[in-house]
Amino acid sequence: MKSASKWVRFALGWGAAAAIFFPILWMLLTSLKTEAQAYTTPPLIFFRPTLDNFGTILQQSSYVRYALNSVYVSCGATFVAMFLSIPAAYVMAFHPGRRTQSVLVWVISTKMMPPVSALLPIYLVLGHFALLDSLASLIAVYAMVNLPITLWLVYSYFREVPHEILEAGRIDGMTPWQEIRYLLLQMSLPGLASTALLSLVLCWNEAFWSINLTSAKAGPLTVFIATFSNPEGFFLAKLSAASVLAIAPILAFGWMAQKQLVRGLTFGAVK
Repeated sequence: MKSASKWVRFALGWGAAAAIFFPILWMLLTSLKTEAQAYTTPPLIFFRPTLDNFGTILQQSSYVRYALNSVYVSCGATFVAMFLSIPAAYVMAFHPGRRTQSVLVWVISTKMMPPVSALLPIYLVLGHFALLDSLASLIAVYAMVNLPITLWLVYSYFREVPHEILEAGRIDGMTPWQEIRYLLLQMSLPGLASTALLSLVLCWNEAFWSINLTSAKAGPLTVFIATFSNPEGFFLAKLSAASVLAIAPILAFGWMAQKQLVRGLTFGAVK
């Protein structure tokens, strides 16, 4: 019985992994086809692969600019979100008020709001201050969009830190900023690192806000991918190649940091 249960879990695990990986594999195969082969019905399984689509994309000078914009925006938004989340989580975890839990619930509930409902006011505000299609505005929007998640995660990690440690620090004359810097940041480092990694991935993959608030000047790779669907046609093979180039860095980064990510997400789970 135990053996059968083990094999069922094994099969379900591999099935889920295959279902998640299949779209990426199909996108990679499509990127290695010509445009004519990409539209063949039924789809071609066996074909002579070509790297022409990747060569065409890499020869475009705009690709490097879009890629650098993705790096700047993702890193900048992650830094801003963490910079705001850490002191806010400190206050909520160690100096809670009567409304702390209500505030936390309200904060996470904003993630349930459809982004399109906030697009018009944000677009008008940025347009009024001439901040449309700028890296600064995109960093601010990305940071605010991911702030509820980073705040909740940091708050949960801080709650795992024994209050007695902070009380000992206060007895030694530590200020709140010293408590955060020398105690909390050191003890919650795995959790904070995993939160930053998750924020980085979310920012890198964000498409809705980048497509609607930027164009060629400050657009990240998500905007670059969207350029392959235009009035001139829908270039499926080139779009797939651009998508592969866009997700390859974050996939490689996630693969290298998977141990730290898992360690951070399970931080405090076992006492």
